[in-house]
Amino acid sequence: MAERSGQRRCNRSAARKSDKPLMQEATEGKTPRLWVVTELYYPEETSTGYYLTRIAEGLAEDRDVKVLCGQPNYSARGIIAPRHEFHKGVEIFRVSGTTLDKNVIPFRLINMLTLGLSVFFKAMRNFRKGDRVLVVTTPPSMPFIVALAALAKGASYVPLIHDNYPEILVAVGKSRPGSWLSTTIDFFNRWLYKYAEKIIVVGRDMHDLLTRKTSGLDVPIVTIPNWAELESVNPAPRSENRLLEELGLIDKFVLLYAGNLGHPNDLESIIESADKLRGEESIHFVFLGTGAKRKWLELQVKKRVLSNVTLLDPRPRTEQTVFLNACDIAIVSLVKNMLGVSMPSRTYNILASGKPILALADEDSEVARVVSEDRVGWVVPPGDAGALTRTIMDALNHRDDLPAMGRRSRESALAKYSLNTALEKYRDAV
Repeated sequence: MAERSGQRRCNRSAARKSDKPLMQEATEGKTPRLWVVTELYYPEETSTGYYLTRIAEGLAEDRDVKVLCGQPNYSARGIIAPRHEFHKGVEIFRVSGTTLDKNVIPFRLINMLTLGLSVFFKAMRNFRKGDRVLVVTTPPSMPFIVALAALAKGASYVPLIHDNYPEILVAVGKSRPGSWLSTTIDFFNRWLYKYAEKIIVVGRDMHDLLTRKTSGLDVPIVTIPNWAELESVNPAPRSENRLLEELGLIDKFVLLYAGNLGHPNDLESIIESADKLRGEESIHFVFLGTGAKRKWLELQVKKRVLSNVTLLDPRPRTEQTVFLNACDIAIVSLVKNMLGVSMPSRTYNILASGKPILALADEDSEVARVVSEDRVGWVVPPGDAGALTRTIMDALNHRDDLPAMGRRSRESALAKYSLNTALEKYRDAV
């Protein structure tokens, strides 16, 4: 055991020594240091970890980028990554926090507190005057902690908004407009926005909401959508899909929900629709993912005896071309009142896979705009299982239209949602 531990330390030391000359050479003549602060980062491949890793590595091509992050706690849970290393031109500093079950709210708060304290003290030791800091709202406490450290050290900061609070708490029934919790969060948000160099959001509806929330503060707001993994996610023949073959669904009309099974996702309408369609033997629903509603979903399938529903565990990102192509239509869903609050990032890889999208979302939300503008599917109001059922039946009866929708999906991904397009916008913003 000691021998293996020593070997790992030697390997890490050797990696640092081999990377340092490259870093020293690469940082000569670069713009001011950029810090990217996020709970999740390489080797974490969960949504936020994936996106922040690619942003940092892309920006490191022409500037000195450093990352302050936590240990892997999601898809790469159990891996103990080096506390300090260089990877693809980025210097990474990792801190530790508790890793209790994030689906239990008290445990999640403890995780946020312990990670936040570790990040704050590390930032106070490492930030310096003139640095720029990009900090993501995952977890939601992170921007406030980082803002305090940045202001104390004379650095500027840019919040990257993936989810808007307190609106998301209101949408999932955890708070009410005007409650003490919502009012308190709004108060601290105004402070955060007031001193920010600018704010980055990932959807146009989020831009509209932030414009209202920052009224009178004169802080720039930039919209930079997330992107599709065009280098690894591609359309593939449905007839050759190995997942459909494994499940015995090659001859079925399959609707796939792949992603987080969380409080902000309208799974209730999908289950209700599956119940209504139990007599349509050609239609089958597949859920792939995990989250706070996973146990509820399992219970509903068992209680209602839904033989037209299959539940699968999450698959690695490297298998996205397989599982995203294992359907006729992909479903993206949000609960009511999520307008301006969040944008499901899986949407872009569904586009890359060349699949039509059935979105349960508010009419003016970013996901609804993407679907409508590029004519790649349907938008149904959240909570309306009847409308969802009618839409599914209409799609089944007009399935000859699906290939054209799929082609438009792929074209949209190629034209609008590439990594290079996003990185150019980040270079201008930070």
